[in-house]
Amino acid sequence: MTDLVHVSAPVYGRCGEYTMACAGVLDGLSYHTVRDIVVKATLDEPRAVIVDVNELQVPDASAWSVFTSARWLVSTWPDVPIMLICASDGVRDVIHGLGITRYVPVFATLREAVQSMGSTLPPRRHRARADLPPHVSSVIDAQRLVGGWLSGWSCPAMIPVAAVIATALVENVLRHTDSSPTLRVEYDGELVTVAVEDASPALAERNEDAAHSVRRISGLAMVAALTRVWGNLPTPAGKTVWAVVGPENVL
Repeated sequence: MTDLVHVSAPVYGRCGEYTMACAGVLDGLSYHTVRDIVVKATLDEPRAVIVDVNELQVPDASAWSVFTSARWLVSTWPDVPIMLICASDGVRDVIHGLGITRYVPVFATLREAVQSMGSTLPPRRHRARADLPPHVSSVIDAQRLVGGWLSGWSCPAMIPVAAVIATALVENVLRHTDSSPTLRVEYDGELVTVAVEDASPALAERNEDAAHSVRRISGLAMVAALTRVWGNLPTPAGKTVWAVVGPENVL
């Protein structure tokens, strides 16, 4: 982490929120560090990620957009709200004037931020994860785990497409990185999300090989064709590639 900024580890609150504090200088050197740490906190899927920015120095006001950038990255999945706490009326006015609060609300106190979440709890989701070795056997392990988890959640119809997605994402990690994949699967009663974490900062991209007479379709092209939506989330340790499938994607 850059010496210019420090972001505290998330603290889990009694209402299901994560709180964390930023201190130091937010500028072009620390921008991505702050963004990726906030994004990483959302992957645990708290009710909200609340960032205390009272000790944050922002020489160029445009750098406040780091929080809208983080929110945009997680807006589809895991869709966790991001909020700011700032006691200074003047700084809150600056943040509001930049349009940040259209996506990331800012409050004077933690109590106000927590109260804004309301008392309604989000729908329960089934979640499971597993760390896999950097070996080809992880592909079979991923297929087996997806089948077992979704069967246990009474969602057998989604198993074939989810297993294909897991296979493609795990193979991508094994082929293009030197890291161990971590598989995550979620089910909310309608949609299944398959996500794979790795330790490479290089974001996953579709890459069709047109140099051969028989065109080779990449695993990510298949993921794009079989899912409702997919994407990358950069994190301090690497990235998470995720995909969401719905009833229309059942094979």
